[in-house]
Amino acid sequence: MRESETHPVVVAWLCLAVFVATPDAAVAQEPAASAVLIIQEAIRLDGRLDEPFWRRAAPIRLTQQAPKAGEATPFETTVRIAANQENLYFAFECLDPDPRQLAVHTMQRDGDVAGDDFVSIALDTYGDRRTGYFFRVNASGARVDGLIAGPEDPSLDWDGIWDARTHRAADRWTIEVTIPTRSLNFTRGLDAWGANFERNIARVQTVLRWTSPTLDSFFYDLSRAGTVTGLAELKQGLGLEFSPYTTGRSRKNFPVGDRDFLGAVGGDFSYRVTSQLAAVVTANTDFAETEVDTRQLNLTRFELFFPERRTFFLEGSNQYQFGLGLEDKFLPFFSRRIGLIDGEQVPIDVGVKLNGRVGRWNLGVLDVRTRGTTLTSGERVRSTNLFVGRTSVDLTEKLRVGSIVTNRSPDGVQRNTLAGVDAVYRTSELFGDKNFFVGMWGAATTRPAGSGNGNRAGYGIKVDYPNDRWDCFVSFHQFGESLDPALGFVPRPGIHRTDWACEFRPRPRKDGPFGWVRQQFMDHRFYRITNHQGLVESQRFSWVPVNVQMESGDRFSVNWLPTLENLPVPFEIADGVTLPIGRYRFDRLIGEFQTSPNRRAQFGHTSGFGTFYSGTLYQQSNYIRYTSANGGWQAGVSVEQNFGELPEGHFVQRLWQFNTTYAMSSYTSLTSFLQYDSVSQTIGNNLRLRWTLRPGNDLFIVWNRGWKRWYLSPSERTLSPDTELLAVKLRWTFRA
Repeated sequence: MRESETHPVVVAWLCLAVFVATPDAAVAQEPAASAVLIIQEAIRLDGRLDEPFWRRAAPIRLTQQAPKAGEATPFETTVRIAANQENLYFAFECLDPDPRQLAVHTMQRDGDVAGDDFVSIALDTYGDRRTGYFFRVNASGARVDGLIAGPEDPSLDWDGIWDARTHRAADRWTIEVTIPTRSLNFTRGLDAWGANFERNIARVQTVLRWTSPTLDSFFYDLSRAGTVTGLAELKQGLGLEFSPYTTGRSRKNFPVGDRDFLGAVGGDFSYRVTSQLAAVVTANTDFAETEVDTRQLNLTRFELFFPERRTFFLEGSNQYQFGLGLEDKFLPFFSRRIGLIDGEQVPIDVGVKLNGRVGRWNLGVLDVRTRGTTLTSGERVRSTNLFVGRTSVDLTEKLRVGSIVTNRSPDGVQRNTLAGVDAVYRTSELFGDKNFFVGMWGAATTRPAGSGNGNRAGYGIKVDYPNDRWDCFVSFHQFGESLDPALGFVPRPGIHRTDWACEFRPRPRKDGPFGWVRQQFMDHRFYRITNHQGLVESQRFSWVPVNVQMESGDRFSVNWLPTLENLPVPFEIADGVTLPIGRYRFDRLIGEFQTSPNRRAQFGHTSGFGTFYSGTLYQQSNYIRYTSANGGWQAGVSVEQNFGELPEGHFVQRLWQFNTTYAMSSYTSLTSFLQYDSVSQTIGNNLRLRWTLRPGNDLFIVWNRGWKRWYLSPSERTLSPDTELLAVKLRWTFRA
């Protein structure tokens, strides 16, 4: 029987109506602090906290959040705040019984600090208790930053202009952070901002926070943030910023061996229309410094998702977030559709964007003009204008309603328009202090030529209860068979998808037989996908009876996956191996072990066994990583392998990846990323030097080299150069 297409919407509206109408339980008043105003006093950014004004600033004391919320800890931590009209300053003083045991794995900008000792800052500069900025510094001064669009995970790819220094003493380490006001959008004249501070002690897996020090709270949940006052005098100058760049490229063409030399100039110009709203113009945009994608093996019939990495599109990207928890199931706007077609770059002549906030309204507008070009496949791409507009309004502190429009197609030929609406209700006060979210969305596209007369609309809802002991959700999504957002991402159109999951996550008592366990994660997940005719195409139940995080930080798990796949058309799962139309049931068992990320030497292993379609599949992945004591050197190797034995044929797929990083300081790093996969039979190496002369002024030197294996005869395999690119890029930032 075909499932109803209306009942999920009814359920969503009922849930939303009930929780909007029902007052939340009373909660404790969040703490407040004040920034000390410094007028003529200078700061020497060295991490030592020896400036006189730091003694005048009232200390903010952090409280243990995990693993034992509210309990005393020897890792006492205080934060102080100061400000003048052009900068915000933060000072952290972190006591430590033995600073020699500080965990540090990187000195690189935007490096992985998950297993490090670090401190974090979250700022709500609009006062909307939803969106903001995120800053993190580890014990060696490595900086990570991002944009906050929701309570769970920020976008960590944004690069702001700010600075930090650290200093180690016999019984503590200290940090000074400076954030120029010109790096932020904020409500001018607003005296009180939302803020939260956090410290992570890696070796004992302990977290301290200023506000919401409970196990059910997310650090990025700005509705739980405290209040920092004394910021009404912050200024942004004229609000002008100019970042010109110049690049030189050398490209070698194989197999001819000719070399092309290219040079270009361009840049970004921004103007803050208001203190909350910024306009940016980019000309002759270049992405030479962008890191290469991490390759993936694909055993599905559908397009893989690769995240955006280009700086121009990441700035203000939190304004375009749509719906609740859609992830890669559906994105009405996917910025990688602009300037990239089938992995090849399409030149961008000029782009304009407007991001920010006006009163209760949030605004994101993007218009980009791409240049006509010819791809290596011979396909001709026409010059075109690509437009995206996103608006949302905060009807209450907990309810945001928005809309989105995209127009045109990247190939410059098709005319494609998408329009969508969404609503998200979030509270952290259910039953007093629990998180509860409800989100709904709907979207439709116009009918491009040759797309048929099928359903071009989609809609969905999600109800989420993400808390420490119980983390559960249910969602329903419908994607029309002709839903085709040219500037978006929808890997499986023409389906109705139902997902639910519930995870029970107890924390055993330390005086019991399982005292060595930090937390157990007993997970149950299910999804069912039917096509637009109501026939089941995919179904999977995931049961994780064992998923243990130990007190040491090490982790192991076992996962059972009974799966159903109904192939409506033949599927070539590997070269020369094609599965016929049919209904397939198979069961898989997956075991996994990972060492703690705070260890200098790390190891992880995953094995997957069991039936797979008409045969069997063994999957294996391993990684080994090593970091020097101060985080200056990092090296790692990982391998993924698929061994399939099917009646239709056998196949082996391998993906090897080698990572090496040498950071001379937190301002200079050299990275190498070498990848090989047996599907494309190519090797690619990305060698990248980044030298930050000062925040906002960077020199990049990038060398990309590729090799391809050629099967000239059954007994001969040749590895030959395939591509080579050397690029040098210098970007300088001027502000007024």
